[in-house]
Amino acid sequence: MGTSTTTPHASRPAQGNGQPDSLKLALVIPTLCEADNIGGLLVHVRNILDSARIPWEILVVDDDSNDGTADVVSALSIDDPRIRLVVRKGQRGLSGAVLDGWANTGADVLGVMDADLQHPPELLPELFQAIGGGNDLAVGSRYTAGGDLGDWNPMRKFLSSAAIWATWPIQRGNIRAKDPMSGFFMVRRAAVENIAFQRTGFKLLLEILVRARLSTVAEIPFAFGERFRGASKANAQVGWDYARLLARLYAGKLGLRSDTKPA
Repeated sequence: MGTSTTTPHASRPAQGNGQPDSLKLALVIPTLCEADNIGGLLVHVRNILDSARIPWEILVVDDDSNDGTADVVSALSIDDPRIRLVVRKGQRGLSGAVLDGWANTGADVLGVMDADLQHPPELLPELFQAIGGGNDLAVGSRYTAGGDLGDWNPMRKFLSSAAIWATWPIQRGNIRAKDPMSGFFMVRRAAVENIAFQRTGFKLLLEILVRARLSTVAEIPFAFGERFRGASKANAQVGWDYARLLARLYAGKLGLRSDTKPA
């Protein structure tokens, strides 16, 4: 049975009028044995965010990797304290890592991206601008016009399309996202605070789309890249966690559950 994390109330209120120059971004990058990728990614992301003049901090949430991932991040954080390391002991799961990262910041805008270089850092300013322009959620989308799945084989594309099709009835009609399975997005803190989300699995965005306080959603197209180094974390457990999440969200949609906490 999964546990839950409730996203915290902001340690400070959102500033200004919600425009990009009055918001701060906290970008969570979950890691598990990403020592070969994380150093170069952090430097690249830092350069892009600084060039865009976005106030930021990065929280690398590491699931106690044994390959030196934490050492790479710690070395970079000495020179730039905006890069922070959170190490989780005895825990696994991307959604839980993201929620733990968000719980360690008071930033106005909460984001997530993968450490494997499949999400292009160049898209970060555009996602942030979409939030600053008034959207509650900005999604890096492979399925909106201009997006691309990359070199996926036909079976993987079919399974991905089927998984998205299964979400259509539970998404809210006025704010449906074409890529609810994306792991590359930003959300306004006020939309998710004090909501207990499922910690297991990889599909936090879907639950945000169904349960968060959202009025507007923007999808920004991107082409999904190939993993640079290392192995994918996807396995049968990921599929099972997704099935459990779908079942719980459908039950909530049909009024079969009276509570809002994960089963």
